[in-house]
Amino acid sequence: MISLSSIQDAAIRIAPHIRRTPTIRVEAVAEPVTQARLALKLECLQPTGSFKARGATNKLLTMPREALVNGIVTASGGNHGLAVARAARLADVPATVYVTESATAEKREKLKRWGATVRVLGQVWNETNEAALAFAEESGAAYFHPFADPAVVAGQGTIGLELIEALPDIDVALVAIGGGGLISGMAVALKALKPSIRIIGIEPEGSPTLRACLEAGHLVRLDKVTSRVATMSCAQTDQRIFETVRDYVDDIVLVSDESMLDAARWLWFEFGIAADLSGAAAIAALRSNAVTFGSDTSIGALVCGAGPDGMG
Repeated sequence: MISLSSIQDAAIRIAPHIRRTPTIRVEAVAEPVTQARLALKLECLQPTGSFKARGATNKLLTMPREALVNGIVTASGGNHGLAVARAARLADVPATVYVTESATAEKREKLKRWGATVRVLGQVWNETNEAALAFAEESGAAYFHPFADPAVVAGQGTIGLELIEALPDIDVALVAIGGGGLISGMAVALKALKPSIRIIGIEPEGSPTLRACLEAGHLVRLDKVTSRVATMSCAQTDQRIFETVRDYVDDIVLVSDESMLDAARWLWFEFGIAADLSGAAAIAALRSNAVTFGSDTSIGALVCGAGPDGMG
């Protein structure tokens, strides 16, 4: 689907428009989550509050101007929609963002502040996406897929370049999974630069999309999605994403919505980091012992999205 060179090209292309987010060591905490050496990559500090700014910006910058004259449309659990709204502002065109019914009120309000027209439809992303595709067909708006697009995946993969530069000793990367574009891009970059690294994905117990695909050996659609974490809920991914995850990702573990809320509270208590539930997924995997590591292991954990979930 993508290569290291396409990720490196994306990094150059988007550099003027995104933030090179910090990687901080987890030290001097009241409640340690692992014996391992742990560092957090703070993509929650990106414009719009998540890593999605990378992929949407790369998609924007690879498109001809004439393809954007009727605006941009997407379907999202919240974070990708925000990134698309920002991309539309950069291009000075309108954005229409379809969001799931489970998208938080905070995400919806933020979308409006970025200037997007927000339409709420569908219990899971796949239903919402059908409406967005129909709108694109009717209006001529450019459709930005949140994960099954090589330009978007390459943009997300630029995180891997920064992570391995900040942590050359990294042994394991912990990455949240929604549709799978983030972990696909990062895994391609990280495995190319350090083949020995282990890539571990984290999915909600109520939306184990890619784990189900791996267990079946082929693309599957979940009968139901029960997770309330809209940014990580997807009934079916894309064939190319599945193949990339199958080939590059070492393991996928499941965490509960409650454990992600607990982890978001931990991030707020220990660091004053306001993470949404997806942004806390990597810490949830550690705090719930879904993954365990010894003191000789160096872990890079992605805090992929911002939100007030853990602040209450």
